[in-house]
Formats: sequence, structure tokens, C-alpha cells
Amino acid sequence: MSGGKLNHIRQADWLDSRRVRGYAVILGIASLALLVNSYLKAMGPDGTDFLAFWGAGHVTVSGDPAAAYDLATQERVQTGTGSTGWFAFVNPPPFLFAAAPFGALPFPLAWIAWVAVTFTLWAWASIRAFPRFWPIILVFPGALLAAGHAQTGLLTGALLVGGVAAMGTRPVFGGMLLGALIIKPHLAILIPFWLAGARQWRAFVAAGASAAGLLLLSWLVFGNETMLGYMDSWQASAAIMRGDDPEFYLRMASIYSQLRLFATVPLALAANALVALCMGALAFLSARRFGGDMLASGAFVLAATALTSPYLFSYDLPFLILPVLWLVREGLREGFRSYEKLGLVVLFAAPYATRAAALPLEINLMALASLALVWLIWSRGGGRSYNSSQS
Repeated sequence: MSGGKLNHIRQADWLDSRRVRGYAVILGIASLALLVNSYLKAMGPDGTDFLAFWGAGHVTVSGDPAAAYDLATQERVQTGTGSTGWFAFVNPPPFLFAAAPFGALPFPLAWIAWVAVTFTLWAWASIRAFPRFWPIILVFPGALLAAGHAQTGLLTGALLVGGVAAMGTRPVFGGMLLGALIIKPHLAILIPFWLAGARQWRAFVAAGASAAGLLLLSWLVFGNETMLGYMDSWQASAAIMRGDDPEFYLRMASIYSQLRLFATVPLALAANALVALCMGALAFLSARRFGGDMLASGAFVLAATALTSPYLFSYDLPFLILPVLWLVREGLREGFRSYEKLGLVVLFAAPYATRAAALPLEINLMALASLALVWLIWSRGGGRSYNSSQS
């Protein structure tokens, strides 16, 4: 390959804002078609993950929140929609506050409302963080995947992105948003390390108070039986994670899940735990690495989160919009490194692309994409700057 052609690929100067906007329009049109297809499949006999949230919300507004964790009740309620498939509800009781309003709606309408509301919250948080990049935010493939599943990723993504973005100017509010991740706490594993390392004690206390307050409120509102039912659901979650179904693990995006394709549970957990300890240490040091810039260190922490939790699905990844766009912003400010533009295009598409390719390839490569994202962000710290001529 000639030097000119290699440089054309290395710098990707042809990938300018005009082309990016054009690609965003094309991707947006395709995304709408895929979302309609997802809705039609969700209304079919096989059902959809959203049945678990709708079923839990339905029994909650009917006055029996403890039934959200009763498998027999959930089978009856969910299959009452016409679906032959049904799904266990395993989220903590504070999640019932979010699920209940949608459980009051007919299932077909509730699916649409859930996707519309959670996508709006996620998009609002992301656009507030990066207003200039709103066209590509709206077509982020990671968000499309979560929307198609009508899963929790858009809601938790809104909390993670909103919390990190608020940390520089409104740390108490940011901490409260991050504490609300008690609805899916394994996505907040690195948050305490990050806040402690940054000495953001007001945010640290606010996050703890938010989490504890939501737990206490759910206990008071939903009662002891609901809390006990949730603890019983831990057995179902543990049984799922001990299973040996390759397709289940291929739908996941964690290091643990991919090791489980050929390794035992103890070995896979040990490897994931080692990575998690490393990411925890780096999260603690990240604020110093980035000179106290909470958005920069927060971008690193969100990227590292995708490597840390063993229980992570591709639809959990809308929060990766923040680290990807942080790198785009830094590239525009300081200059893109060699191949970084094309690399960011790959990482932008990775949540959806790795999930689509997982079954044919018999491995989900999202963990490698997350590792690349972690490295790209960390290497931007330490006072280093780049220009477009660097190799």
C-alpha cells in the first residue's frame, strides 16, 4: 500500500462533520425500521424481556408488589398477554417505582411508552453532556440495541451519563443520580472508588444517601414480603449465572461470560475479579491522572465499568456514549492520533456489531472493544496532548 493511501486511512481526514451528519441520517432511518421490527417481534408469541418489567409493574399497581418476585404469578400475568414466553423479575424493589406506571398500561402501549421515555431520558442526559454531537447521539447503536430489547440500559445509561456529566458543577445532584443505580447496582461497582479517589466526598455521601433512601422508601411502600421476595430471587439469578447455555453467554458482553464458554465458573470468576481489582485501582487514580477533570476521569470509569461487572449484557451499554464522545471531543480539540478516527467509528458501532456477530463467531468481542476504549482514554491523561501529525 502506498504512503498516500496509508495516510488516507491513518488520519481519515475525509471523515469530516458533513459526512458524519450524512451517515447519522442514514443510520437513523435504518434504526427506525429495526425498532419497528423489534416491536413486532416483542408482540409475538416468544415475548420480550420487557414482559418482566411490565409484569412486575402490573402486580404492583394492582396492590401486590411482592408478587413481582413470585414466579408462578409472573408466568400467569405475562402469558396473559398472549406470549408463550415469560421472564423472571430480579431487579431490586426500588425498580418497582419505575415499572409501576408502565404496568398500569396495556402491554403493547407500555412497550412503546417505556422505550420512548427511557430513550428520551438517556438522549437528554447525553446531549446535555455533548450538545454539539446530538445527531450521532440519537443514532448510537448501543442505544438502539437497548431500545429494541425494551431493556433497562437506557434508564441506567441516563443515570450514569447524567451523574458523571453533573459531577463537575453539581456534585451532589450527580451523586444522587449515581446512587439511584441501586436499581441495577452492579453497574455502579467502580463509582465509590472513583469518588473516593477524587475526594468528591459530597457526591460520595449523596450517592450513598440516594441508594439507601430508595431502599428504605421501597421497604416502607412495598413492605417486608417484597424485600424477602427479592432476596429469594437471588437464587434464580445465581442459577442463571451457573448455567452452561452457550447462547446465553454469547448474548453477554463481560469477560466472565466469554470465559464461561470454555472455562469453569471459579476460573472465569477469578479472571473477572482480577480485572475488576485492576479497574478499581485505576478508577481510584483516574481523577489524579486527568488533573481533577471529572468528566475525563468519569469517561474512563464508564469505559472501565464495561470490563468490570461479570453480569453485563450488550443492551446495558448505552452509557458508553460518554467515553466515546469524550474521545471524539478530545480529538477535535487536541488532534486525533493515528487510526483513532476509524477506531472510534468501530467503538461507536461495537455494542450492536459485537452482539450481532456473537452467534456466528461463537464469541462476543465486546470485552476487547471495552479494553480498547479504556486504553484510549487512559492514554489521553497524564498531561499528554496530540496533534494530527503524530504517529
